Amino acid sequence: MTRTPSTASPPVAAGTAGTAAEKHGTAGRRSRHRAPGGASWHDRPLRRVTPWLFLLAPLALLVTFTYVPVGNMIFYSFTDWDGVSPDRNFVGGDNYTELFTRPELFKVFAVSLYYLAASVVQIAVALYFATVLSFDLRFRNLFKGILFFPYLINGVAIGFVFLYFFQDGGTLDSVLSWFGADGDHAWLGSPESANTSLAGVSVWRFTGLNFVLFLGAIQSIPGELYEAAQLDGASRWQQFRHIIAPGIRPVLSLSVILAISGSLSVFEIPYIMTGGATETSTFVIQTVKFAFQFNKTGLASACAVVLLALILLITWIQRRIVPDERVDLV
Repeated sequence: MTRTPSTASPPVAAGTAGTAAEKHGTAGRRSRHRAPGGASWHDRPLRRVTPWLFLLAPLALLVTFTYVPVGNMIFYSFTDWDGVSPDRNFVGGDNYTELFTRPELFKVFAVSLYYLAASVVQIAVALYFATVLSFDLRFRNLFKGILFFPYLINGVAIGFVFLYFFQDGGTLDSVLSWFGADGDHAWLGSPESANTSLAGVSVWRFTGLNFVLFLGAIQSIPGELYEAAQLDGASRWQQFRHIIAPGIRPVLSLSVILAISGSLSVFEIPYIMTGGATETSTFVIQTVKFAFQFNKTGLASACAVVLLALILLITWIQRRIVPDERVDLV
């Protein structure tokens, strides 16, 4: 019987077949990612514009509600606008000349020293509790909530609450009477006691913010470092000194910047509780009075520009003295 030659294709090795399949799949994927004109999907203009489309809304909000008002404020500082009249006469640098030739306008910065001292206490208290509550303690979540709760309360509500707290014969006097301190005290009657009381309120309110910042920074430190330190017999103080303190240095620098800028721009607590009386007026309260009480919006805008420039200058100096450094603990 005569054999007829086979028309089947020769067998293909397994490796060769796999390679051919992979090439076929890769070619198929590439063809699917090709535009009709033969250009790659990455070359399409829409793909390159898409990230900017996502940024369009936040950038529009940022420009509309931040940079445009700042630009208007700078423009108003060179006018005599009263805040009501449509007329805005250009007066050049007269507002800045008046501002810098009246020393009493800068005396209110002395009040900021009370809040700056309160910020030091605030940072120290927040750092202490953040360090203690970062370790495994009972009811630590409860104490975290108690410390952070004051920051969630509206500043106007806090002002009214402590206004009754410090009034003559109020809550504070009632508590002190339990310990034998008789008589009513005018806590908001003299400049020293009033500014000290108001600074104490700011400590109570803003400690929670620094506490959360420090706690988050401490918890971001790898736990293996604490375990190794405990195995080496390191005490809590040694762990804080050699592990926690270097690890939270950037956050501590941020807290110092916030403390300085906040002490220069204090407004709501003294405005609600005293209205700036008994020498408790701050630079921001003075600026608000220029704008809405004396109808000198141009001068008030100049004050705001000076305050902004001062905060930026202090922040720049601090960044130069204590630059941000990358902290590597592992």
